[in-house]
Amino acid sequence: MTKTVLVVDDDPTQRRLIQAVLEREGFAVAHAESGDAAIKHLQAGAAADVILLDLVMPGLSGQDALKEMRARGFAQPVIVVTATGGIDTVVQAMQAGASDFFVKPASPERIIVSIRNALSMGALKGEVERLKKHAGGRMTFADMVGASPAMTMVKRVGERAAKSSIPILITGESGVGKEVIARALHGSSDRAGKPFVAVNCGAIPENLVESILFGHEKGSFTGATDKHLGKFQEANGGTLFLDEVGELPLDIQVKLLRALQESEIDPIGAKRSIKVDVRIVSATNRDLTNAVAEGRFREDLFYRLNVFPIEAPALRERREDIPALVDHFIRRFNVEEGKSVVGASAETLAVLTGHDWPGNVRQLENAVYRAIVLADAPYLQPYDFPAISGVAAPPPEAVEPVATQRPASLPTAEQLVAEMPADAPVRILDQRGHLRTLEEIERDLIALAIEIYAGHMSEVARRLGIGRSTLYRKVREQGLEDAVKGAGGEEGSDTAAA
Repeated sequence: MTKTVLVVDDDPTQRRLIQAVLEREGFAVAHAESGDAAIKHLQAGAAADVILLDLVMPGLSGQDALKEMRARGFAQPVIVVTATGGIDTVVQAMQAGASDFFVKPASPERIIVSIRNALSMGALKGEVERLKKHAGGRMTFADMVGASPAMTMVKRVGERAAKSSIPILITGESGVGKEVIARALHGSSDRAGKPFVAVNCGAIPENLVESILFGHEKGSFTGATDKHLGKFQEANGGTLFLDEVGELPLDIQVKLLRALQESEIDPIGAKRSIKVDVRIVSATNRDLTNAVAEGRFREDLFYRLNVFPIEAPALRERREDIPALVDHFIRRFNVEEGKSVVGASAETLAVLTGHDWPGNVRQLENAVYRAIVLADAPYLQPYDFPAISGVAAPPPEAVEPVATQRPASLPTAEQLVAEMPADAPVRILDQRGHLRTLEEIERDLIALAIEIYAGHMSEVARRLGIGRSTLYRKVREQGLEDAVKGAGGEEGSDTAAA
């Protein structure tokens, strides 16, 4: 997904110049003319992956705006921009939570490097936080990726079920994320932080199922050289997740039923039963109703497990979540593989969204992983997913060097120059496609405003969003006194006196 940069600056010319730089690198840009406007933008839930924040602004200053953002819980990386502030001001901004700073005017390369570093650091912090929650058993439904109607329903139902100890059966195709739902159930319950033990019942050899689930005493059978607690005792006080529960042998199903009903287990070779406090969450990709009818699954156990069913939707049933999932996987694999992929191009997202994904989220995850490892461009392209898109990668000699690559959908500098109207009153780019200096653009803009508003300086200042004294100073610096007089405005004579 395209990353959005929120540019907070009271100078409209500065905002437009930064926008031109960012859009040429494939970023989306949002504007705010003050600190208050930036806070409102974030409170409204509008997109903002990185914030470029000017420190000196009327009203709520950049320094105060940064403090307010952090106080309200907005964690987006903030890059402070200053033209006059000293080192003490910058240090205060960094202490308040800014990730970087630069002094105006800054080169386009400096701006882009700063933004990409901020995005990489944000991704790293997010991945560390995710791993901490995963290891500590504190993942909740808020951490699950997806806002489609199907996933919203799963989250709502799951949050209600998590508040009790009711047994839950999660159904759905292979790869839809049943274990993720189980972990969210655990992290949203009062057992959060306690053990979460996952067991793949279909991967355990039949002769070891009882020992692995319920444990055994030393010497209870040949090869039992040590005492083994079993998964039920490992999960005591927490949650036991029985994945592919339909694969359990019938004789183990009997013992599982007793463990659920009596909250106690009988380890192999033990002289007495052991009480356990375990919340059971099970999952299957099979139709257990058919298994019961065919005699492969006990009916009484089915009713004991299926007290509160949750169906995990297939990925093709929630295609609108694919862009968010792709973005999540890109951030994760960037950290794991040390890559700096910005996102996926619009063409790539269209291809991925249109695919049926028989392997569901797991297949998408592995496809993005492969693409990240092989990618050389800042944005994933359709040819990075050849098995899905059918598009082969271009030959190496046809590939632009990484340092000069741009997203395929963005125009080149030559195209921008060619498409710009010849009679444009204020040109942003020169004939070579490079940005003109801020001084040149500002002079043309002020001269144009003076001409349009017939030298009425109060109106010119209001339209340009600057004070009259600032306007008069710029007129003198740019040598535009004659333009003011030539416009015939009533306030033209004020220029010399200001």
